[in-house]
Amino acid sequence: MDKSYFDFDENLIKVTKYEVLGKLPDPFLKESGERVKSPLEWSERRKEIYKTAVELQYGTQPPKPEFFIVKKIYENNYRITTGTKDRQLSFTFRVFLPEKAEGKVPVVVDGDMCFPYPWGSAYREEFLSKNIAYVVFNRVELADDIQFVGRRGGPLYEIYPDYTFGALGAWAWGYMRVVDALEQMDLFDLDYLAFTGHSRGGKTAMLAGVLDERAKIVNPNETNQGSCSCYRVHSEIRMENGKLHRSETLNDLWNNYGFWIGEGMGEYATKEAELPFDAHFLKAMVAPRVLLVGEAASDGWTNVPGTWQTSKAALEVFKFLGCEDNLKWYFRKGYHNHAPEDAGMLANLICHLQGKEELYPYYYKIPFKSYEKIWDWTVPEK
Repeated sequence: MDKSYFDFDENLIKVTKYEVLGKLPDPFLKESGERVKSPLEWSERRKEIYKTAVELQYGTQPPKPEFFIVKKIYENNYRITTGTKDRQLSFTFRVFLPEKAEGKVPVVVDGDMCFPYPWGSAYREEFLSKNIAYVVFNRVELADDIQFVGRRGGPLYEIYPDYTFGALGAWAWGYMRVVDALEQMDLFDLDYLAFTGHSRGGKTAMLAGVLDERAKIVNPNETNQGSCSCYRVHSEIRMENGKLHRSETLNDLWNNYGFWIGEGMGEYATKEAELPFDAHFLKAMVAPRVLLVGEAASDGWTNVPGTWQTSKAALEVFKFLGCEDNLKWYFRKGYHNHAPEDAGMLANLICHLQGKEELYPYYYKIPFKSYEKIWDWTVPEK
């Protein structure tokens, strides 16, 4: 891990456009019009948030399977066969174990086998060198990822035709099935189970982490719009290379990759300020578990100031629940990829939670001049 990636100040990039379409909605405001009064009420409020941050944003999610078999097929390769008693699908995953693993080890699950990023030895080595296993699967074996050919392509839709999930929901279901398999293998310390993924895979890891509380650490990396960004902020930045890059909008996402998300989101494609939620709701749903949001300073498409605003807003929920230290975010130098430095940050955090390492001091620093918060609600008094 090259620590120089974190050596920057607020002048690394310049925000050349910053348009706030509306204030971030209050996560503590219940449907009844009353506000959450104590942390004990949060679980009920979380169920309300689920209706919008998950079901509106991603569609209704596929259920737990009726049928599940995992089989080792070659060395570190495994096949999962799962679905209903009448219809099944299969997909594979690979397990990379530390060379000198002693006892059960923490494990990172990544669905981005279809990307080149997880296959770099430097990336994997950040985990393996610290006695952390790395498990990767190919999410597109569950649902297709082909632009402009329509919705619901892939075998999971054939198994669950009555649910409205987009491709992100199908891929997130894959994370959960991999965990089902890991639970049958006497290799992993699942008290330190982490989900990660990059870009559309980061969206997937974030959704999977919200849905599956077995994930103790949720680490979406540079998700762009439709997850950890901010619908209500449109921005443009001058990147480290001097070029301008605007942020992705909901309209961009809907017109290019609408099959990833819930069909109801099309109604808000050009009126984001009317959405009943924003990304801080989704981030808050991970609490009280650990959320690590990774961003690159020059990833303009990901909406650099927007994701910062929704992380700060979600932090208010973590504070309310008494787990402020469990929401962390960072920016590193560079552009849109899943770099060894991102793996290094996650590996260090896992080791820190195990009591084995000091936490790296790279959190919360921003590569641009800060802005006022874009919400006017406060944390309820306990």
